[in-house]
Amino acid sequence: MSQANLSEIRTTLEAGLSPLSLKVEDESHLHAGHMHNEGRADGGVTHVRVSVVAEAFAGKSRVERHRLVNALLAGEMAKGLHALAIDTKAPGE
Repeated sequence: MSQANLSEIRTTLEAGLSPLSLKVEDESHLHAGHMHNEGRADGGVTHVRVSVVAEAFAGKSRVERHRLVNALLAGEMAKGLHALAIDTKAPGE
């Protein structure tokens, strides 16, 4: 199985959202020993936190914003990304 990749996550979000600000953090190490992190001693990315400020979020609810990010990263979820913590803001928030 291929692995989720931080640079691919960043590239996908940049292409899909044209963010003013984007932070992508690997938090997999914080979940060592948890069920979905077993066998990931290979350094695979399983847990990611993203913080995004983008015009694309203007006028959208929190749920709509999260759905947009999740849809963009569906391919990474299929590669083994297990958990995604999302912080979204429109400019000026």
